[in-house]
Amino acid sequence: MSSLVIQAGPRALALLQKNGLRAADVAIIPAAAGGPKGLIFQHLDQWLFGDWLPRSPRERALVGASIGAWRLAAACHADPVAAFERLSTLYCEQQRYPNKPSASFVTAVCRRIIDHFVGGHEGEIVAHPHHRLHVLATRGTRLLAAPQRPLSVMAGFGAAALSNAVSRRLLAHHMQRVVIHDQRDAAAWLHQPFDAFDTRSAPLTADNLQLALLASGTLPFVMEPVRSLPHAPAGTYWDGGLVDYHLALPYSRATGDLVLYPHFGEHIVPGWLDKQMPWRRAARSVNRGWLDNVLLISPSPEFLRRLPRGRLPDRRDFPHYGLEHDRRIRDWKHAIAEGERLRDELSAFVERPDLDLVRPL
Repeated sequence: MSSLVIQAGPRALALLQKNGLRAADVAIIPAAAGGPKGLIFQHLDQWLFGDWLPRSPRERALVGASIGAWRLAAACHADPVAAFERLSTLYCEQQRYPNKPSASFVTAVCRRIIDHFVGGHEGEIVAHPHHRLHVLATRGTRLLAAPQRPLSVMAGFGAAALSNAVSRRLLAHHMQRVVIHDQRDAAAWLHQPFDAFDTRSAPLTADNLQLALLASGTLPFVMEPVRSLPHAPAGTYWDGGLVDYHLALPYSRATGDLVLYPHFGEHIVPGWLDKQMPWRRAARSVNRGWLDNVLLISPSPEFLRRLPRGRLPDRRDFPHYGLEHDRRIRDWKHAIAEGERLRDELSAFVERPDLDLVRPL
């Protein structure tokens, strides 16, 4: 039974038919928001960035939100294998929360994880010789522009949720996309208008990297917003997944080469508030052409059944395990170890591509 589901847009499939899956063809790697779900790719990420891609060095755009941005920051270390190991260990072990932790408590824990993860490595991350890191964050507008009290935050997100229920286009009245990008690559394809959201930009530098990663992963209500981000537009910043949950972006506009997207699900959901709206999935939208050159790699249902609780780690595990931190950590690490199967199957597909395994995206 396969552990992987492999889906390809028509241009991606044509590339596979012509060349197989070659590192030299990979131009963009997205990484989605999703909290602990991203842990499942530790071994695949270590192989991808520590072994396979370095065999064919070229400039590559790495685009991530929330935990996806944290993973891609690991990829930009001089030693990505050690960085992914460190990120996984910190993410699992440092998050020991009391019952009903305050937003300030959770924020302090996440700040500490980021500092221990990237502290001292900022320069090498933003100046990687081949990778160009782009971190996505959300900047609040209207009621979310500068809320000072929990009730103000609740009112702002309540208005945003109601707007999004009517139309994703209306959500753009409450939030902006901010791309904090490698200064060597302004990512014009992300800044030229492609949806209803106003997109702002800021340079990614050694002195704002930690705050950019924090902003990109700042969950509403769970954490305190980032209220000042050096070199970025003034304002209040929240999780990049609010606007770009699974990064339904115009990849075909950016490149004729391949977009390799290891993702924890078979569907691409545009925004965090769209999770319960299957009709909003990117492949069903009018913008389906954006994904023509995307190769989507995700865990199969058979793989998920082998994991603790029969699913990927996620934020629901915190209330489920409560104060049994060691049991949660044990189960998360079990799931991470199972992720070796994803790595091994993708490596085998690279060596001997079987196009019968590839489904249309």
